[in-house]
Amino acid sequence: MANNAVQEYFSRKFRRLLSGAPDGQPPWLAQVAAGNDPGLFLPSDAPWIVHRDFATLVGGIRALLLQAMHPGALNGVSQHSRYEEDPLGRLSGTIRWLTVTTFGSLEAVAQEANRVNRMHDRVKGSYVDKSGVEQKYQASDPELLLWVHIAFMDSFLRSHQLYSRAEIPGGADAYVKLWGKSVEPLGLTSVPASEADLLRVMSDFEKDLNCDEKALSVIRWIKNAPLPKTAKPVYALLFQAALASLPSDIQRRIGIKHLPIWLLRPVVTNLLGFLRFAIGPDSPIEDAALARLRRLGAISDIQ
Repeated sequence: MANNAVQEYFSRKFRRLLSGAPDGQPPWLAQVAAGNDPGLFLPSDAPWIVHRDFATLVGGIRALLLQAMHPGALNGVSQHSRYEEDPLGRLSGTIRWLTVTTFGSLEAVAQEANRVNRMHDRVKGSYVDKSGVEQKYQASDPELLLWVHIAFMDSFLRSHQLYSRAEIPGGADAYVKLWGKSVEPLGLTSVPASEADLLRVMSDFEKDLNCDEKALSVIRWIKNAPLPKTAKPVYALLFQAALASLPSDIQRRIGIKHLPIWLLRPVVTNLLGFLRFAIGPDSPIEDAALARLRRLGAISDIQ
């Protein structure tokens, strides 16, 4: 009983941090629980396995570092987001899209896509590219959507490969192909369908990436994000793990020192395992999705 009470305490604090809800229950929990279809993914599918894992904590930081290096994505955030005043609010919005799309019904996915699309319609402006030429941007532009998609996808995949003990069903190719379905409701239909495709597209974007003072300022902010004091030591280690997992050229351009990957990998893997133990195996979002799938007969009662 005492162990359960401790897990419940840490679980509530952890989920309050990620969701922004005072009681630790994500406001979109009912959205995931409702619906009369299985959704995009089942518990045996690669995206479900990857996104339920705590390695996504590293992947999320890594994706933000990558996105900060693309002038269009960077300006979209800096000009249309209150991330400095409300970093956890922006974080919860991203987590909402990720979890609803992974675990929700098709109806819930469509509702969430509509919310994101409405937001994207308002995010527009201009930026100066690496050549000094002014470029117009809108968050719904296919190229910008593609960059955000692959930055998240590559980051979740690499972080899982490095810092999780869970096997990915079908491997990296299955994850890349299946997670490509997630952005179709956002209007993006041409996406990588294999790990080789992902690497090729990532390489194609390298020419657009910039690590000027504006990008470095945001990266330093990510490094020193204003989190509760109790979370900062863990976050500092997760930040180093994210930075160490980036391609060596991008690490060099960012220029922030970190511990070597051979040391970080076992330390962070064990830390994430401990966090899972401390918080407990239950996940309100995943539990709601499993209950919906059992109700529909999509999985057995014992799953």
